[in-house]
Amino acid sequence: MSKEFEVGDTVNGVVTGIQPYGAFIELSDNVQGLVHISEITNGYVKDIQEHIKEGDKVKVKILEIDKTNNKYALSLRALQEEEESITKNEENTIHDKEGEHGFNTLKDKLKEWIKQSE
Repeated sequence: MSKEFEVGDTVNGVVTGIQPYGAFIELSDNVQGLVHISEITNGYVKDIQEHIKEGDKVKVKILEIDKTNNKYALSLRALQEEEESITKNEENTIHDKEGEHGFNTLKDKLKEWIKQSE
């Protein structure tokens, strides 16, 4: 068993096999893990091969490690969720900055202009 990986790590791997219940990912020469069908992507997955194929290089997150049996539970979906969260935070930051730079509604600006003209 390898001690090079820990729960929560994001690692690169290669899809070595696909079954109806998930995809096997080789992380290193002696470490292979499983991405369960529920961890492929958000929503319902009817056919895993619509999302990934054998031989694909993928980035996965390690969810669990069973050291006794040398089994690794992996996820593609967890990384997608993290990326979506980062994107939403960036969008919120942009909108906040726009408000600071004068992109307020006309109603709000009108009040300011009236005060300034007095």
